[in-house]
Amino acid sequence: MRNSFQQPLRIALWTGLLIIGSVLVNLLSSSNSNADSDADHLRRFNSNYQVFSLTIPNELSFCGEAVPLERLDVRERLDRELLVNTYWQSNTLLAHKRAARWFPLIEAILLREGVPDDMKYLALIESGFTNTVSPSGAAGYWQFLKETGASYGLEVNNEVDERYHVEKSTEAACRYLQAAQAKFGSWTLAAAAYNMGPGGVGKQIERQHRNDYYDLLLPEETSRYLFRILAMKEIIRDPERYGFHIRDKDLYAPYRTRAVDVNGSIPDLALFAIEQGSDHKTLRLLNPWLRENGLTNKSGRTYRLLLPAEGFNSFEP
Repeated sequence: MRNSFQQPLRIALWTGLLIIGSVLVNLLSSSNSNADSDADHLRRFNSNYQVFSLTIPNELSFCGEAVPLERLDVRERLDRELLVNTYWQSNTLLAHKRAARWFPLIEAILLREGVPDDMKYLALIESGFTNTVSPSGAAGYWQFLKETGASYGLEVNNEVDERYHVEKSTEAACRYLQAAQAKFGSWTLAAAAYNMGPGGVGKQIERQHRNDYYDLLLPEETSRYLFRILAMKEIIRDPERYGFHIRDKDLYAPYRTRAVDVNGSIPDLALFAIEQGSDHKTLRLLNPWLRENGLTNKSGRTYRLLLPAEGFNSFEP
């Protein structure tokens, strides 16, 4: 009888111990699992998300003028703008796509006017090829102030604002840059003057007794200005070096247009667009320098308006 009583007791005791042990194992396992989960998460993060520093080019020039990359401050200022534009991917991708649309037109004008091709990047960093208006009132792709644009031959009034006319504003920018280059003897300083004004640059040259952009202590915006141009030039010229993989079909093609010369008034631009087989939205897209719904043209000037040509809205992969 005694043995028969102790046997169930021992079984119950061992069963209880097994249950307690199982609970302890599960608790320890859960704790270890959580620790492993965090470690695995960190390993996955480190293997899948990586940010690299960039290699600075061995040689670099702007408008044929060498950039002194042997100087520590020059390398670090360039490095900053390369990093900003490399890791602000959406902005740089859009800049690259829009450049494909507008560079051909701008390149042809720069060549015709005798201005170095590198100046096309100045327009790109000024506006991103959007018709933005700065807090100071600068407008268009080349970001002319109203008074400055008018002084370089652009018509600026309530109905017509040629700061938004890509061809005419590029020609005006060429005149501005040529005058600055003649004054300072350097395209690099001409670019700085485009940002700061020739008077501002001249004052700093006189005050600091130096006439080299890289030697001058300038306001931060102007100090960064040329390096922003150089960074965009580098990335667009060699995008894969900076991690951008862009196919030709991803780029924005130039608009297909036809031109119509107008030397009279147009009371209603929307009706005019319809008569030309288009619409008001497209007319204003192609001619953003038209600022009202009509064109009185009291002076009888001849304006060339762009209208969509065949295939304007067709995408060809």
